[in-house]
Amino acid sequence: MYPLIQQLNIHPVSLSYENWLSILKKPLSERPNYLFENGTIQIGQVVGEFLGIPIDTDDYYNHLYDYVTSREFRLYLLSEDSLDKTIDNNRFQAVQKILNISQEQKLSVNRFTAFLDGEQLLIKSNVPVIHRKIREAMIETLELFTRLEQDGLKNHELRRILVDIIKWSFNHLQPALETADPQKEMPRFMWYGDFKKSHQYFLFYLISLGCDMVIFHPEGRDILDGFITDPIFKHQYPNQEPPEPFPTERRSRKTTVAYRASREIESILNQEGSGLYKPWQLREYTPSSLTLRTTYDELFILTKEMAMIRPEFEVKNGEVKIPSIFAKIQGVSKNRKEYWERLHSLVELENSLLIRQLPFTVPSSSDFRFHYRNALAKDGVIDPATIMKSHYWPYSFLPAGLQKGIANAVRNICDKPEINPLPMESLEEVKIFLFTQSMFLPKSIIQMLERFDYSQQVPKLIVFNNELTGRLSRSDAAMMLLLNQFGIDIILYNPTGHNDIETYIAPGIFDIHWLEDVVFDLAYKEPSHSIFKKGLFQGILKNLRGD
Repeated sequence: MYPLIQQLNIHPVSLSYENWLSILKKPLSERPNYLFENGTIQIGQVVGEFLGIPIDTDDYYNHLYDYVTSREFRLYLLSEDSLDKTIDNNRFQAVQKILNISQEQKLSVNRFTAFLDGEQLLIKSNVPVIHRKIREAMIETLELFTRLEQDGLKNHELRRILVDIIKWSFNHLQPALETADPQKEMPRFMWYGDFKKSHQYFLFYLISLGCDMVIFHPEGRDILDGFITDPIFKHQYPNQEPPEPFPTERRSRKTTVAYRASREIESILNQEGSGLYKPWQLREYTPSSLTLRTTYDELFILTKEMAMIRPEFEVKNGEVKIPSIFAKIQGVSKNRKEYWERLHSLVELENSLLIRQLPFTVPSSSDFRFHYRNALAKDGVIDPATIMKSHYWPYSFLPAGLQKGIANAVRNICDKPEINPLPMESLEEVKIFLFTQSMFLPKSIIQMLERFDYSQQVPKLIVFNNELTGRLSRSDAAMMLLLNQFGIDIILYNPTGHNDIETYIAPGIFDIHWLEDVVFDLAYKEPSHSIFKKGLFQGILKNLRGD
């Protein structure tokens, strides 16, 4: 029967959320797009992605468990945890031998694949047309690698990716191919959870071979993004949550109708772009800042507004854009009462931090140049995931979403540094300085960030620099740039009208508001009600002591 089939062509089936499972269970001969004539067989392939997670998580994980344990579905589970990472040493040495040849010669993809076949690194099939398709799928995968990766087959990552594809082919694909028949059924795989680059190429290889592939990622990450350009079926669930370990048994909890209805209503009200956000709904989102240009009077209006009410606030694709203030107030108003009342109104807002002693950061003498260079991705920009996994990352105790927000702010300030270089300081040295200072957030600022619910009240850093209690430092300026990237409001008061932050930060990054007078030796004035409270407390204390 098999020799009659000379060519195997793959044609993805048009899927919907309602029909994908029923089509998956059908034999190939009963699926849409099946055709067998003149020695060529065309089969309908199921490829679909299910991103995010539904409201009923118990039901979701029970379905996943059923897909890989029920004989009705016959799906082979693939995941970071389930993949068998062992490889025969002879195969490993054979891969290295071919890579050495490739480094010495300029091999075409076809010749490279022929070497793999000659070294018995491609799995075998008793079905001749599948046997040929295995070779074709490897050629397609290597051609994709040469298109996506710099230097093609000479790219340093090829060794790791090729070893992974070969070992997973022998450990997972070969057992599944034992019962494969292009007239009945090809292997069916289900990918679950997070992934790395090797996983992406392996899945592309399986899909090119004609295997069915359904992908589930509760957090919504798309494993095929950039690898398959043809449109494929994707279903987006309403929520996003980090993947849990794949279930080893069915869950016994049942969601009540009332609970499910409540979650559905909550999901509708609190979805991205709705303008309604429950407390801490955006805690896993990545914040970025849009610095607003305001007048002096507008500053005191906008700083009181919640983030989601401010102009240009946006929540989209897992990111939240926070309109923030970065301003310096030079001099003092003629109306001193109004000046102090406005300053106090900022200080007394929720989650405000008043700085009166300068500098408020400690410049680090640590040498982070190697840490910085090791954190760079291929595009020359810091990879947040790399620094978050490093041994020197000091914020691992914080919630994952907040860590990601800090790491992204570090990336942004280093990518386009806005701080002025010192004499003879290179651009890389400026970036290393900013990177280093970002690893030493003061405890008071960390706590301010921890209290920041991105859609609600925006934290404020208020610096009162009367030049009587120290001077603003370059490390202070670096900290302000980091907080500005995070979406924190920053207001710097300088009654003397002297330069301070201008010494360190390029112009145009912050607003400057000039007031009528300049005053030297102006001491900070406590709010009158604070003085009253302090006096009342001291009076009560005297009475208690019997003074």
